[in-house]
Amino acid sequence: MSSLKIAIQMDPMEGVDVHADTTFDLALEAHERGHEIWTYEPRTLRLEDGQVAARTKRIANLKREQGTHVAWAGEADINLQDLDVLLVRQDPPFDMSYITACHILEHLLEDVLVLNNPKEIRNAPEKLFVTEFPDLHPPTLITSDDLALRVFREKHKDIILKPLYGNGGAGVFRVRPDDQNFSSLLEMFAQFYREPIIAQAYLKDVRKGDKRIILIDGKPVGAINRVPSKDEVRSNMHVGGVASYIELSPRDEEICARIGPALSERGQVLVGIDVIGDYLTEINVTSPTGIQEVRKFGGADISKIFWDWVEAQ
Repeated sequence: MSSLKIAIQMDPMEGVDVHADTTFDLALEAHERGHEIWTYEPRTLRLEDGQVAARTKRIANLKREQGTHVAWAGEADINLQDLDVLLVRQDPPFDMSYITACHILEHLLEDVLVLNNPKEIRNAPEKLFVTEFPDLHPPTLITSDDLALRVFREKHKDIILKPLYGNGGAGVFRVRPDDQNFSSLLEMFAQFYREPIIAQAYLKDVRKGDKRIILIDGKPVGAINRVPSKDEVRSNMHVGGVASYIELSPRDEEICARIGPALSERGQVLVGIDVIGDYLTEINVTSPTGIQEVRKFGGADISKIFWDWVEAQ
């Protein structure tokens, strides 16, 4: 097919880990297909007189060699309405800056394929979107009210506390029934976060792993299992979680079948969901990761599947 004009809204390309980063893998596949690629940071995005533009850098070459992985063809101020495809791939936090960028990108939707759909990114933060499927997720409370959190803890005994808009496992705490730090943790959350916090019943099955399942246009295309280290409650790989390939269970298939139509309908094309045991814990729509790990463990090449889907549009 003819070359596509693609821009990627992302953190600086120079700082990515070429052997793990999902955005790099997507960009490399697009580059190898001969598409034109620009990248820009959200801070250079602007809306002026109804037109959306950004200061961009055009990629001349990409290769999977850390440190020399990107070469640039120059910088340019471009009208993003002239693109074919725009990928929203900057990392959270999901804050007002992130939300504002989504509002601006929404002006492109009539002319450009924006993935994931910025309107629906804005309306579906990962830890809130999952609450639309109450029979799929574990007992969950979202609030800033100390009394409600204490009642929840008394009911479920062993619980997890985490910031509502956090990412990467930052600020995640397990509070056991005999833990005397509960009040201090509530004080800490109140000091550092204006938003509500999320409390969930602790799932013992996390010791068997926290599955990351990747979906393209609502259909599962690969999964890995992330097992937390002995001294960790978090399964994130950057804090010592160990990843391995895993087949989808019937319950995983059921969860994907339930949420898939909603993802497709909302233009959430590249999504990563987290499943512990029988429960869906998060639906990651901002900048989901894990596609390189799926391939490393013998699963599908999801970057190829993604761009096949995009080109078919």
